[in-house]
Amino acid sequence: MPRMMMKKIAMAALLVAGLLTLSGAQAQTKLGPSAPVTYDNKYEVYGSLNFMNFMAGPAIPRRMDFGGGEFEGTYWVKPNWGLAAEFRGEAGTTPVLPNAGIYGIHRPLVYMNMVLFGVQYRWVKNQHAALDFHAYGGPSFGVFDAGTQGAGPTPGVSAASNANIIGLYADHTAPIFALGGSIDMNRSKNWAVRLAPDLILDEFGSNTREYFAISAGIIYRLPVKKK
Repeated sequence: MPRMMMKKIAMAALLVAGLLTLSGAQAQTKLGPSAPVTYDNKYEVYGSLNFMNFMAGPAIPRRMDFGGGEFEGTYWVKPNWGLAAEFRGEAGTTPVLPNAGIYGIHRPLVYMNMVLFGVQYRWVKNQHAALDFHAYGGPSFGVFDAGTQGAGPTPGVSAASNANIIGLYADHTAPIFALGGSIDMNRSKNWAVRLAPDLILDEFGSNTREYFAISAGIIYRLPVKKK
């Protein structure tokens, strides 16, 4: 399923790239920004809301949904290549194994904090929009017992520490990777709206698992200082 999803994303990216190329050759329209967009900025920041699916344990049969925020800063080393650092914070409730109900545990809270570093490549750009690709990786701090404290087979011990019993991972840190792209729709020279889908690869279990994530938010390109 993730491979099919990535194929669809790639096809959509190619379609958007074609539209951008065509529109770049056309005259300015009323939908375009009033000031020229030059992409000559060295720094930009991005803030967004995001969605991600995930599995909070090695044997849980169904995925959970995360919701959270994303904050990113990019330094453009060259016009088309940028170095990025970002923080993603996610939280949501997860299904567990059926026997967790014995201990009064029903869809406990799970949250995750990710610190990622990587590169951006600006592929196609014009006055109206830009299409970028990115590859990020870094540590992810997973907290799986936030909703189970004091519950479980041992009084006073979190049920998540008994992962084999209710199906959750124990709290730990693991590598995580985000591979994807973004469409930046310009509203002015310095402001744009971004939509960014990702393929997420995580190493919390013994095998690499694949998930889907998407964010939508605002980009601010810091103005270039005039000499």
